[in-house]
Amino acid sequence: MAKAAELIYDWGHPDPAPRKIRVFDETLRDGLQGPSVIDPEIDDKLRIVDLLDAVGADHVNIGLPGAGPRNLAHTRAMAHHLVEQRRRIAPACAARTVVADIEPIARVSQEAGIAIEVMTFLGTSPIRRYVEHWDEDRLLTYSSDAIRFAVSEGLPVTFVTEDTIRSRPELLEKLFRNAIELGVNGLCLCDTAGSATPPAVRNLVRWTRALIDDMGADVRIDWHGHNDRDLALANSLAAAEAGADRLHGTVLGVGERVGNTALDALMVNLRLLGEIDADLTALPELAAVVSRALGWPIPANHPVLGADAFRTATGVHASALLKARRTGDEEITDLVYSGVPASMVGRHQVVEIGPMSGLSNARWWMAEHGMEPDDEAGRAVLAAAKQSDRVLTDDEIAAIIERCRAGA
Repeated sequence: MAKAAELIYDWGHPDPAPRKIRVFDETLRDGLQGPSVIDPEIDDKLRIVDLLDAVGADHVNIGLPGAGPRNLAHTRAMAHHLVEQRRRIAPACAARTVVADIEPIARVSQEAGIAIEVMTFLGTSPIRRYVEHWDEDRLLTYSSDAIRFAVSEGLPVTFVTEDTIRSRPELLEKLFRNAIELGVNGLCLCDTAGSATPPAVRNLVRWTRALIDDMGADVRIDWHGHNDRDLALANSLAAAEAGADRLHGTVLGVGERVGNTALDALMVNLRLLGEIDADLTALPELAAVVSRALGWPIPANHPVLGADAFRTATGVHASALLKARRTGDEEITDLVYSGVPASMVGRHQVVEIGPMSGLSNARWWMAEHGMEPDDEAGRAVLAAAKQSDRVLTDDEIAAIIERCRAGA
């Protein structure tokens, strides 16, 4: 019997990177900068952190404690929770290139007994420098003071250049070389305004990798993207292809303006490409908790997690699913009309009945609801569906079948 892998030709020919791609979640920091979201209470944040750990995210940004008392209190609670629950996921915190922002991170790290990575950020693009009246010497001073202090506190440090994608290479080279000499663990390249395209991302990442190699340094490259041009996911995958080691995202893509790279879609794609081997069955629960806690509805057509992701009411599709199921191979059934296997995220294929349905829809629906196949009842359901302007509800279908079998 044929296997699903033998029946699908992949033009992409995935070639896993020789390095480990790591996933960095920004939901509870950059994601909360979205103007329409709610900053959750601490119990919800702890649950989100636990679920991020469950789906295999490697790192989580637990806040910007320098932003105020509430943020500091939540950061402290999450750090202690990670230690007490022995979570695998590693914490990080954002900070401006200001010692006053990094000092509370160091304090929380010491109190909780856990290393907290400092993500210290600084705007570097010409347009940002123009409006801020920053010259190169000021940027070097800001970044040097912040990095030196974080390193002196024994904390892992990533130097984050805001709007990297629109920054000039001459300045980036000075800042990156200085940061590496001061002892940073990583450089984070950002598409802060969501202006990047995949070719630009590849060029930037490869240029950065060449600079690091030229210095003979062991420094990680991060990619952090926004979705203003609807290219965030494509840009993140391009960054990985070009040599980035760690990719950032937020659950459901929440964040500033139209949001960040969707972490859920990113992890699904990395899993399908063979770049990660994470158990993603808790992903729907993670999305549901984030949706409720942040007041962010999940669109029906959201990839993988939306209500319609594995749902059809079309006759041709239902017929193919039914024939696939008759092969006895659930993997084939899961993939015959889906680019993502529903089972990978703990979901299943759903067939409903509406104006575009055929008899296969009714047969599938009856089997799923524990009923013996009954084409006469199925035709009665279809007759009603063809007169409807929407998909019939389960209760409506059951009532039609009941009336038909009662001879009404």
